[in-house]
Amino acid sequence: MVKVAEAGVQEEVPSIEKPHETPSDWEPNILAFACHYCAFAAADLAGVMRLSYPASVKVVRLPCTGKLDYIHILHAFEKGVDGVFVAG
Repeated sequence: MVKVAEAGVQEEVPSIEKPHETPSDWEPNILAFACHYCAFAAADLAGVMRLSYPASVKVVRLPCTGKLDYIHILHAFEKGVDGVFVAG
């Protein structure tokens, strides 16, 4: 924290964190919300064709991505997910 004095009032301002190096073995933890009729069918077809994607990607099948509420996306980030992918 950095103390800033302006017009006789002291206020604590959070310091800006410097960027750091990303380890070479780091993989992002991704949560994918996929529509049952569109995107999940494509993910299923990729499995049938024996195509692979990283194990750090978790797919959640939804009846329709149009019904996905923003609170679920925020909750995923609160639980430590690095990224969210919504496919419909």
